[in-house]
Amino acid sequence: MSNKKFDVITFGRSSIDLYSQDIGAPFNDIKGFDAFVGGSPLNIAVGCARLGVNASLLTAVGNDKVGEFILNFLNGEGVNTHCIPVKNGSRSSAVVLGIEPPDKFPLVYYRDNAADSQVDIDDVDNANIPDYKILLINGTALNIEPTRSATFYATEIANRNEVDVVLDLDFRADQWHDYRAFGLTVRAILPRVKMAIGTEEEILAATLIDSSQVTIKEQQISAPEIKGNIDESISQLLSSGIETLIVKRGEKGASIYQKDGSREDVPGFPVTVLNVLGAGDAFASGFLYGVLQGWDLKKACRMGNASGAQVVTKKGCANFMPTLEESMDFINQKGGF
Repeated sequence: MSNKKFDVITFGRSSIDLYSQDIGAPFNDIKGFDAFVGGSPLNIAVGCARLGVNASLLTAVGNDKVGEFILNFLNGEGVNTHCIPVKNGSRSSAVVLGIEPPDKFPLVYYRDNAADSQVDIDDVDNANIPDYKILLINGTALNIEPTRSATFYATEIANRNEVDVVLDLDFRADQWHDYRAFGLTVRAILPRVKMAIGTEEEILAATLIDSSQVTIKEQQISAPEIKGNIDESISQLLSSGIETLIVKRGEKGASIYQKDGSREDVPGFPVTVLNVLGAGDAFASGFLYGVLQGWDLKKACRMGNASGAQVVTKKGCANFMPTLEESMDFINQKGGF
């Protein structure tokens, strides 16, 4: 990968995120919102850029002021936006979020006719994926055409050109016509993937047998309750051909599962949680930074845990991703790697 021009390109959704200004207030009592940006691949690209990684985002925005808002932020953060098309006739996505720590974070997606779901095969060609070391794809981008085919095509190009493919499972239940379709589609793309990252709930969703296994309370779309055997689900995903599965476990840190059956637990960093939304994306950005530095997976996960721990103390996602200096100071203060 040393001859590659760029480090990482992330592919998938982007949005304007409207976060409650009234921390702790029930959703119906919210009086105002702060405007940030979001979407898992966008958050990861920004997190990587703040750590000094040469990062690009492959998404799409509408010909609207929200799209301008998103692009303006990305350009200010140093994320490469040269492969982000403007899709006339579509709308840039939006998300509205409540913050009721420690365990209620309701959110509403506005993704009808979403511009980032209109990324197509031509857009993938224009992104020059062979120029990158890592392609990060996203589960939500698999939910609808043409972005589903575009994602499969992107992995095909990556596999042919020695670009490592990383999948962020990103299960957002209300974005699928049938919960089981998420797992079917993920399992179809996994043979093209080197590493996958997800929470226990997302891994269970990727092996779902019955939709009744999924329960969503308080409109917490990003954190559904899912019944199942996590060990069996992990084994099933590893049998697909991926080399590594990273399981995000929140305050407990992360676990590294390899296809040889080994497991290594990496401790997290204890902090007081304000907002869990975006923590997993921060983890991915820190983890990818470590991988790009040539670190072993344990150290890379420790870096990911540090990024996630810092973001859960903030009220937003991309806007609060830590810099490299901030992360290193944080890790040193918490006992080091």
